[in-house]
Amino acid sequence: MAGQSRKWMILVATIWIQAFTGTNFDFSAYSSVLKSVLGISQVQLNYLAVASDMGKVFGWSSGLALMYLPLSVVLFISAFMGFIGYGLQWLVITQLITLPYFLVFLLCLMAGCSICWFNTVCFVLCIRNFPSNQPLAISLTVSFNGVSAALYTLAAKAINPSSSPLYLILNAIIPLITSFAALIPIVRQPSLDPLPPEAVRRDSVIFLLLNVLAVLTGVYLLLFGSTTTHDASSSRLLFGGAIVLLIFPLCIPGIAYARDWFKRTIHSSFRLDGSGFILVDVDDLELHKELLTREASNHENGLLDPLLCSDNGLVRSKNSSLGQSEGCCETVIGKDQLAMLGQEHSAKDLVRRLDFWLYYVAYFCGGTIGLVFSNNLGQIAQSLGQSSNTTTLVTLYSSFSFFGRLLSAVPDYIRGKLYFARTGWLTIALLPTPVAFILLAMSGSEAALHTGTALVGLSSGFIFAAAVSITSELFGPNNVSVNHNILITNIPIGSLLYGFLAATVYDANASSGLRDVVSDSVVCMGRHCYYLTFVWWGCISILGLASSVMLFLRTKHAYDNFEHKRTTQLY
Repeated sequence: MAGQSRKWMILVATIWIQAFTGTNFDFSAYSSVLKSVLGISQVQLNYLAVASDMGKVFGWSSGLALMYLPLSVVLFISAFMGFIGYGLQWLVITQLITLPYFLVFLLCLMAGCSICWFNTVCFVLCIRNFPSNQPLAISLTVSFNGVSAALYTLAAKAINPSSSPLYLILNAIIPLITSFAALIPIVRQPSLDPLPPEAVRRDSVIFLLLNVLAVLTGVYLLLFGSTTTHDASSSRLLFGGAIVLLIFPLCIPGIAYARDWFKRTIHSSFRLDGSGFILVDVDDLELHKELLTREASNHENGLLDPLLCSDNGLVRSKNSSLGQSEGCCETVIGKDQLAMLGQEHSAKDLVRRLDFWLYYVAYFCGGTIGLVFSNNLGQIAQSLGQSSNTTTLVTLYSSFSFFGRLLSAVPDYIRGKLYFARTGWLTIALLPTPVAFILLAMSGSEAALHTGTALVGLSSGFIFAAAVSITSELFGPNNVSVNHNILITNIPIGSLLYGFLAATVYDANASSGLRDVVSDSVVCMGRHCYYLTFVWWGCISILGLASSVMLFLRTKHAYDNFEHKRTTQLY
């Protein structure tokens, strides 16, 4: 029992780490001041945002460090990288020191790298302590990364609502303090024995409760963190309330004693056998592969329906064999389809598969474009004369990104009643993004800006959280760490290209705009500053939506086949 209680304490510590280390999401809260102090153009400011996102390119270094260093040491290396990266930027933005642009770029890169190192530590903690429910643990903790900006906004309001540079010093100090707070449960990690199936199901109920608590936390931050009418004393009380909500999961050991009651009242309404987050459960996957092997053997003996498999063993659609000629779309959809979920792909096999590139484009034109939008929120609000609402917009994006991440697990909780391929849910999640950009291009009102920000946050949050599961399902769980790192190379690329597009349009329209007398930097005012950017981003997001539709059509048969085998023969 002591070991089981400690693992829940470690989960809470992981939630704390994730909640306070999504520091890249509040970039727009201080970007305008940073631009003014450095006296740089919008394009140069974009390169600083790209530097932060480029930290993901060096995420592999954290895995290498874990091969030779204890987990606690890697945790504090992450904290001190962020402390140095953000701390020196704070000294620059407050004009206590002066650094050349190139060094500020390197500081942004270091700060971005620290976020990836924190994420790696959290993933390892979840995998070690929740081997049977690690997808649920990872999805829950990753969700809290999306709420970081809302927490930092409340913290900044509680100290000095008018100080934008304050975000940088908070970004430097709070993750370090959180690392010290999380150190005790991490150092005292229990040695856990494998859980029986009944215990795994009971843990799933506790994860359901934690998700409900996470939703309440998100609603709290959305309601109280996005308003600008609070004074410093009220903000301190609200920030204290948020901290209480983050500490409350420590009551989990007590909740564990009541889990039998929850099982009778709640658990029976949901299908929570094994992991509810990753569809390809390890045991189910092995049985699924065995069944397909038997079917292939039967096919050799002439016992398998020839309409289900082509000569090379890849899945074919029954409809495609009914006619002699196929259209272009049917050819693309039917060619080289996945035979089953969870089939392992090496990096070499991955880049040769059409499904991967459809997935890459969908992520590149969906989730990544949402991240770039959040980086530009400061300048977007400023150009529309809503600079005072910047922190509200940051909180709004952060909160809805958090809800999107939580929603990514909902399809699996309702899988017993409503089953749909995860690539289909990805397509649905991409729909709000083009709608948001069309709305922003059509109107520059405050309501349109708030609605568009919420829609983009919701969509991108879902994609960020669901991506690991989709990668595991389509290309194999054993190689997911390598394959997913290949996938997220689209983030720094998209950050550079989309940000450069926005900055170029901004600077072109600012040539006759206002000029900051202190830094001599040009400020663009009016809807035209981002109008063309929203139009281009909207068109690009539609391309991502089309790519996700193609991916869904190509993988639907593999998902349906897996679910059919699971429901009829695995249980």
